[in-house]
Order: sequence, then structure tokens, then C-alpha cells
Amino acid sequence: MIMLGNLTVKDIEERLDITLSEEDRAALGAIRCNSANDIPADGWHCFDIPFMILCGSMKTHSEVCRILSPYSSMMTGNIKVAVQGKEE
Repeated sequence: MIMLGNLTVKDIEERLDITLSEEDRAALGAIRCNSANDIPADGWHCFDIPFMILCGSMKTHSEVCRILSPYSSMMTGNIKVAVQGKEE
């Protein structure tokens, strides 16, 4: 699978047509990883193609889903949240 892109929290908001609270934006931004080559267990990286967030662990996956879930009914598109890597 080819995966392209390095989306920011703001890019995700724009793509989904949602506005996160400052607290949620800061929480996601604090664990965002610029490089997709080595996503740490406590980090995530968002691709444009396919539009998905790849998390470094199930713990991070749960945190990302917890943050984004309240906005799901407002989203104008879909985003996948997946896990890569070894568990800590």
C-alpha cells in the first residue's frame, strides 16, 4: 500500500470540517509525529492518501479515538484510525 502525506491537526479539522476544542487540539498536537518512518508508541502520524491516522500503540489509538469520537456526528468525511508497531 502506498501512503502519502503528513497532515497536521489543523489539516485534519479542515478535511473533516470540524473544529476541535483548544484542549483536544493541544492534546493531539502534543503526540503528533512528523515522520512516518518511526512512529513512537505514544505518537501518531496522519496520511493524506489514504486518509488515516496511524498510531504507534493501542494506547495511543484509544486516546486518539477518545478525542475524535465526540466530533463524529459533525464530520463531513471519514477517517481511519489504525495501529502500527509493537506494544510497549
